[in-house]
Amino acid sequence: MPAPLLALCQYVETKLKPANEIIAIHMLEEIFGTEHDTLLLCEDVLQFASVVEIGSTVIAVYMRYLFDYLEIANMVNLVGLVDLGQVSSQSGMVSHRSKYLSDCLKNADGDQFYLVPYNPGGHWVLTIVRLVKETVYYMDSLPNRSVDEDMRNIVNTSINMYNSHTDKQSSRKSPIWKNLQGTPRQPTNVECGYYMMRFMRDIIHDAGLGFEKKFDNEKELVVYTQEHIDKVRLEWAKFVNKQLQNNI
Repeated sequence: MPAPLLALCQYVETKLKPANEIIAIHMLEEIFGTEHDTLLLCEDVLQFASVVEIGSTVIAVYMRYLFDYLEIANMVNLVGLVDLGQVSSQSGMVSHRSKYLSDCLKNADGDQFYLVPYNPGGHWVLTIVRLVKETVYYMDSLPNRSVDEDMRNIVNTSINMYNSHTDKQSSRKSPIWKNLQGTPRQPTNVECGYYMMRFMRDIIHDAGLGFEKKFDNEKELVVYTQEHIDKVRLEWAKFVNKQLQNNI
């Protein structure tokens, strides 16, 4: 376990858990469209440390960290982030989720694309929406799975709503969907959230934003080691520790 994550767990066990306290992570309006606090429970931290299934809060906190990286790298106008809590299957009616995503897309700057984490139920996947090309890329760490139809409907509807709002004339009835065949495969049934976080990291850390070329070759499947996943866990823990220090 990365040392900062171990230290965070010890703090949670000795300080926060006995006092029944939580960790508030402030989300700027520029990230997901509304300014709010994401509340990280002690159980969220301990589950993340144990490499078991994780929920949307843990992933949202990492996206908050990635936003800071985008600002430092001057890439905010290239990559947009979508609140996974507003689009996944437990988030309400399909029409409401489509409207939220469409509102996000209205803020697109030129060739900016959006990272859209999605959970159809018990599993995390990543969609990448590229408006200019009307193309949606799909990354799933489990092999041989078809695209969730609710997710396809939400994304397609949101793009159509965006086109209608901007009076954009499209030559297609629906966006192109590309399943990136070189997506890394998780070894068991619990790592999907960690892999999806790593997908976002790899996409953002590539200055050329060449994710399609990197992840779309089934014959050269990208492989993640535990070191790749631990890098995400390290960054997450460092970020949360920093937020705790700022709140003191």
